[in-house]
Amino acid sequence: MTTHVFAEPRAPEIEQADRRPGNGRMRQMYFVWATFFLGAIGVLLVKAADPTVLEGLSATASSFLTWTVLATAAMAFVCEFIDSTLGMGYGTTLTPVLLLLGYEPLQVVPAVLLSELLTGITGGLLHHGAGNVCFHRGSRHLHVMLVLVAASVLGTAPAVYAATQLPAAVLKGFIGTVVLGVGVVLLATLNRTFRFSWSKVAGLGILAAVNKAISGGGYGPVVVGGQVVVGLETKNAIGITAMAEGATCIVGVVMYAVTLGIDARLALPLVVGAMGSVPLAVISVKAASARRLRIGIGVLTVILGVATLAKMIW
Repeated sequence: MTTHVFAEPRAPEIEQADRRPGNGRMRQMYFVWATFFLGAIGVLLVKAADPTVLEGLSATASSFLTWTVLATAAMAFVCEFIDSTLGMGYGTTLTPVLLLLGYEPLQVVPAVLLSELLTGITGGLLHHGAGNVCFHRGSRHLHVMLVLVAASVLGTAPAVYAATQLPAAVLKGFIGTVVLGVGVVLLATLNRTFRFSWSKVAGLGILAAVNKAISGGGYGPVVVGGQVVVGLETKNAIGITAMAEGATCIVGVVMYAVTLGIDARLALPLVVGAMGSVPLAVISVKAASARRLRIGIGVLTVILGVATLAKMIW
């Protein structure tokens, strides 16, 4: 008597994400990245340059190439590489460093948001092209990304109101506790898998939006770690977070551009450094094992949570 063993069918989007990407699709994704990269640099160069020196492009270029600008680009490169590889750490790490360098908050926040917008969308597309995630129409990953974006938008307004009503110590304690808790759960459940739930995804998006609206950061640690906890694969979570975070920055970038404007002389090195790291990060995620990525995400999330709570104490 013959016994037939039937394998459990896998979801189409997981099969798509695991499939080895074709060279044609990868070329298309890198073409999109290069278009965004060069277009953003061109626009920012023209905006940052003094119209009186536009005739002398060498003089314009030399005015940008100061040690501060080069250091800013290098920091953006490193922070974005970590962010695109582990899904967190760009704004949370870079913003306080830029403030220490003497930039004003209203210079830093719009410039960081612009660079996050560009790196998030192009990073998400490159992760899709590399097979780390699948954003094909009808895929679960696309729907998760859209739910996270929608929940983030809905959660922002009440979060901003709460931020104006609660003491700063309470806000920092809340943020640090949430981020630390996500990291601890990730590390404590390395050998466990979780059942996927749409209600958990929606709640995760709102929680992440609250964190970001209150503190200006904390989106990546909650969303990446939270997606793994609600049942998504680590590489999928990184790609989804990149695209979702880029999309959520659109409203902020438009509002700053219309009202206060964006400091192109700061945005230019941030965009150059951050965009330059995205392809390398995507390749690193593709090559890394899911377990190592999960450990890296858990450790970094715990560090960010502890650092936030430490700031509250000292």
